[in-house]
Amino acid sequence: MKAFRYPNKEAWNALIQRPILDQQSLDALVLDVLQEVKTNKDKALLAYAKKFDKVTLKNLQVEASEIEEATGLISEELKSAIQLAKQNIETFHAAQKEKEQIIETTKGVKCWRKSVAIDKVGLYIPGGSAPLFSTILMLGVPAKLAGCKEIVLCTPPNKEGKVHPAILYTANLVGITKIVKVGGAQAVAAMAYGTQTVPQVYKIFGPGNQYVTKAKELIQQQGIAIDMPAGPSEVLVIADETSNPEFVAADLLSQAEHGPDSQVILLSDNEAMIAKTTEAVNRQLEKLPRKEIATKALQISRSILLNSIEECVAFSNLYAPEHLIFATDNATNYITQITNAGSVFLGKYSCESAGDYASGTNHTLPTNGYARNYSGVSLDSFVKKITFQNVSQEGIQTIGPAIELMAAAEGLDAHKNAVTIRLKNL
Repeated sequence: MKAFRYPNKEAWNALIQRPILDQQSLDALVLDVLQEVKTNKDKALLAYAKKFDKVTLKNLQVEASEIEEATGLISEELKSAIQLAKQNIETFHAAQKEKEQIIETTKGVKCWRKSVAIDKVGLYIPGGSAPLFSTILMLGVPAKLAGCKEIVLCTPPNKEGKVHPAILYTANLVGITKIVKVGGAQAVAAMAYGTQTVPQVYKIFGPGNQYVTKAKELIQQQGIAIDMPAGPSEVLVIADETSNPEFVAADLLSQAEHGPDSQVILLSDNEAMIAKTTEAVNRQLEKLPRKEIATKALQISRSILLNSIEECVAFSNLYAPEHLIFATDNATNYITQITNAGSVFLGKYSCESAGDYASGTNHTLPTNGYARNYSGVSLDSFVKKITFQNVSQEGIQTIGPAIELMAAAEGLDAHKNAVTIRLKNL
């Protein structure tokens, strides 16, 4: 990690920059993939599986026998852990259901809003170096609670043409039956345009690398909704003299192991804490199976010494992290000051891993500074809010004259007449 001491505020904008690929070449590459899948459909998906996943597939869709086989390959302990996480995620997201309220804005005018599930949604589940079966819970559970009629899951196969058994078990547990062996930007394209195997959907969810994120960004411009711009994962940790450097180091590494383009940031007002944490990071790194990946992520990461915890919070709000860990004894004192973050973890024992797996909150969150204007996935992400109004005779007489005046002032006579003709009829 690169270390910075007391940078002035003019330097902060440079320090909050994330690592990015060359956008011009990224655009061109992903656009080619989108067009190829749009034109050649399943044929293109099979070709990309051979090219990128190094596997020749006969069928793209996972068959029932594969799901049944996967169930027997998962330990009972892991099944219990997944079931516990599912229950907590269901509890948290079910509480987000809104009760329909009819509001009488004025006499004779009743307005209300109704949540209606998005009919067809697509879930992208990374399955390469880390098979993220936990993301199935984060996306599948709220999709089911919302009442989505069709849920399509795309995930890349391994070199044997199989999907990780934990992914298949979790999908089956949630109730997702349409599972397709396709990954990367081509999976996003398949769900956006539809192929012989992959149904076209109305909204696409799920994290991924910069290629997946770029594909989602491009298809959004073509009328397919996405959950959010969710690229390489990131964490920012605020620590002080009360923090545990071993805990903080573990949290930084838990994020760094996601991928070489992940970024971790450590902020503190205590130079000794930064030194102790850096030592702990180096020590713990040596024991990680994903040491090589984490090392690359640490090369684009930073530790920053600032003047106060208040200044740390100000920097964090500017950075707008996907995950913010406030690893201090008095973390709750700063809740009102936190304005930009995807998900916040308060205190020494609130590790990010809790939110990633089993506390109940959703781990599909905005990255790359989008926490300034995006929320993480929730039950609301899987519904549309449709407004209704019911205007009675009394109601049109009450608000009609105001509507006539406003329409006339805008020069929209047909709008005015729609009211006038009703008032004359009364």
